[in-house]
Amino acid sequence: MKIGVISDTHNYLDPRISELFAGVDHILHGGDIGLPSILLALEQVAPVTAVAGNTDDPGFHYRPTELVELAGRKFLVHHIVNPRFPADTLKTRIARERPDVVVFGHTHKPFNENIGGMRFFNPGYAGKPRFELERSVAILHCSGKSIRAEYLAL
Repeated sequence: MKIGVISDTHNYLDPRISELFAGVDHILHGGDIGLPSILLALEQVAPVTAVAGNTDDPGFHYRPTELVELAGRKFLVHHIVNPRFPADTLKTRIARERPDVVVFGHTHKPFNENIGGMRFFNPGYAGKPRFELERSVAILHCSGKSIRAEYLAL
């Protein structure tokens, strides 16, 4: 199974995303989405699980945390995550749900590390260029018991 991972679109969907995510089975959006039209466009590629970011309008009713099972694994998606010191409410949820992967955004920097038996994963950011950071999305290739991350530059 291939899972597209994107975050921090900030109301901009790079036209290359649909090509880069062609063939993915599901898309996880780590927050700071922008308008719901971003999710509608992504849903033309594959089903989407998305969460609210700190810049998202509360009127759009995006949930702060989502848990989805894909390829026999649990993925917890939440926007602001400090992998080494999660906030208390998130720490409690992680302990209760025991996800295989915690997907997040917010930092605009790729992150892929196993901590405490869980993979913490940030695809980078996909919005308009800012902060002179590299823009990226990712694909998680899930097969057997392994998950391989592939970062794709924008």
